[in-house]
Amino acid sequence: MDFTDVSLTALRVLRAVAEQGTFTAAAASLGYTQSAVSRQIAAVERVAGAQLLERRRDGVRLTAAGRVVMRRATVVLDEIDAAARELSGLPGESGTVRLGWFPSAGAVLVPAALAVLRRTDPGIDVVTREGTTPALVRALRAGSLDLALLASVPPFRPPDAESPPLALRTLTERALCLAVPAGHPLARGDYVDVTDLRGQRWIAGPSSGEDRLMGVWPGLDERPDIAHTARDWLAKLQLVAAGCGLTTVPSSLAPAVPPGVRVLPVRGGPQEQRRLLLAHLPQAPAEPVTRVAAALRAAALDADTAALSVPSP
Repeated sequence: MDFTDVSLTALRVLRAVAEQGTFTAAAASLGYTQSAVSRQIAAVERVAGAQLLERRRDGVRLTAAGRVVMRRATVVLDEIDAAARELSGLPGESGTVRLGWFPSAGAVLVPAALAVLRRTDPGIDVVTREGTTPALVRALRAGSLDLALLASVPPFRPPDAESPPLALRTLTERALCLAVPAGHPLARGDYVDVTDLRGQRWIAGPSSGEDRLMGVWPGLDERPDIAHTARDWLAKLQLVAAGCGLTTVPSSLAPAVPPGVRVLPVRGGPQEQRRLLLAHLPQAPAEPVTRVAAALRAAALDADTAALSVPSP
C-alpha cells in the first residue's frame, strides 16, 4: 500500500467521520455532500487495503485498522496545520492542549482552570470545544482531543466499549440538584421532596439521538410538561429566574446561578448521582497535557467546595 496516494482532504474526512459518528454529520460539519464523504472514505480504504470504518445501525466507528490509520493521520494533519500557522506568522503550538468539555463544565470549571493556567503556565495554549459526551469520546479516539471532561450517570459504565479503554479519573461525584424560581412554593424549604415534582413545568435541553433529556428530573413518573427547551445552561437558568419552570442542574453550577434562582437538593426516591470524569487516551500524556489536567483537578475541587458553601439566593 502507498499512502502517498491519499490526499489530505481524504484524511480530514476520515477524521470528521470518526469524530461525528455518522457520514451525514461529518458531511454537514465539512460542508460536503454525503456522497463526497463516501467517496473520500472509499479512497482511503482502497489504499489501506482494509475496512477502516465499521458500519452499524447507530452510526460508524473505527475498526482496528482504522484506529491505526487515524492515529498516524492525526499526526500528519496536526503537522500540516502547524506549518500553516507558522507560515502565516502565528505562534507555534508546541504547548498546545486540545480540551473538550460537556456543556455544564464550561460555566465554572473550564474558565477557572484556564484563568489559573494563564498565570502559572502562560506558554501553554489551551484550545477548547464543547460537545456531548459521546462526541467527545469519539474525538479522543480519533486523536483530535488530548483531554475531555465527560459526564457520567449511574450505573457509571465506561464511556465506550473500545479497546484499550480510556484512562479515566473521577474529579467529582455529587447529587443532581434542582433549580427553582426564588418565588416558587418549592423554594420555601431547604430541599424538595420528589413527590412534589408531579405536575411541574420544566425547562429542558433539546433531545437528540445521543443527548439525554437534560433538565427534567430523571425517573419522573409522568410525562413531563416541558414549557421551554434550551441547550445553553445560562438560558435555562435565566428562564428559571423568570419563573418559567424548573430545571435540573449539577451542584457544581450553584456558584454561577443568577439572582432569583434557588438550587436545592431533592429527597425521596433513588439518589441521582453525577460524576465528572477527566479522560484521555491510555498512553502517558505529554507534559503540557499533564499540567492542564492538574489545573482541572484543582478547579474541580475548588468548585465542589464552593458548591457546598454558596447560599441560595
